[in-house]
Parts: sequence; C-alpha cells; structure tokens
Amino acid sequence: MFGHWSYLVILAFVVAGSWWLEFAFRLKVLRNPRRLLATIAAVVPAFILWDWFAIDHGHWFFEPNLILGIFGPFGIPLEEYVIFVVVSIASILTFEGVSAFGFWVKRPFVVRPSTK
Repeated sequence: MFGHWSYLVILAFVVAGSWWLEFAFRLKVLRNPRRLLATIAAVVPAFILWDWFAIDHGHWFFEPNLILGIFGPFGIPLEEYVIFVVVSIASILTFEGVSAFGFWVKRPFVVRPSTK
C-alpha cells in the first residue's frame, strides 16, 4: 500500500504511539539527550550484530519493494537502523509513561508540598 515507504510508515506509527507520553506525563526522557544516547548506545550494537547474523544466515530478509533501498554497514537497510533507535526510545518512553501513570493512579489526589 505504501510501497518503498512502508517501513517508514510503520516507524511513524511507533512514534505516534509512544512519543506523546513524553508530553502527557512530563517524563523528560527526550530532554536528557546524554542519558538517552547512552542507553541507546548500550543496546543498538547488539541489535545490529543480531540483524547482520540473521540476514547473513538467511533467517530473514527485507522485501526490496517495501524499503528505500539505502543500505548501511553489514548490508542492513537504513530503515532498520532507524527502527533500532526509534523502538529503543519508544520502549523507554513506554516504560517511563507506565511508571508515571501507575503512580498517578495509586495517588491521584496527592498534594505535593511546595518548595517555596
């Protein structure tokens, strides 16, 4: 349906489904880039190696009609590299959002003392 843009459309849905949590719950995940980059840097290399191994051994492939055709190191499509980062951020946002929501549900009327 979306042709070469299919993979990026899926990424847009991931962003739409999770990034609003940053603002709805004032999570400050995206406002702390050093911490966010450190977290992503800890997991993305493992994803890349796993993907490379799976592609190299024929466990899966990427349909040429559904990707842009731009490949990075190890023959991995650009969209796959982007999804590693986007899904990592979405996971962090979802975890933090659920934690914040859980706190709010448990204590909806807690009045926090003023710091004046």
